[in-house]
Amino acid sequence: MPDDPLAEFPGGLTVTTGAGGHLTSVAYSWQHPDDGPQEGLMIIGRADEEGSLVTLWGDSWHQKPAPRILYGSQPADQNLEFEADYGGGWRWRIILDATDEEQLRMEMQNVIPAEYATAEKAAGPYPVMIMQTRRS
Repeated sequence: MPDDPLAEFPGGLTVTTGAGGHLTSVAYSWQHPDDGPQEGLMIIGRADEEGSLVTLWGDSWHQKPAPRILYGSQPADQNLEFEADYGGGWRWRIILDATDEEQLRMEMQNVIPAEYATAEKAAGPYPVMIMQTRRS
């Protein structure tokens, strides 16, 4: 939840290309403070619309057992941003930030719809996972 502190654990992220450079695979591992080691996978490609992207995403803790399709874009700042509604206006967002030549950053956000906002929990995104990795 928005007020829950983020826990620090080791994680990892591997990016590869396939299908003649038309797809990118992002495999990652992380650890949940109570449920232990977790892993996820994104398969990213261009969508039908110019400038738009699509990813098939699954995660052993956040999105299981069926994968979810998220749609996104790549703004000029080199971030890849994906988002999908998962029910009742609640949204899930994944941002891959490649602006730093030495690091790759992944952030997952839960987005609270305006109608569920309270004085304690504002509408909009809050981070649920932030991973910073060194490029090699």
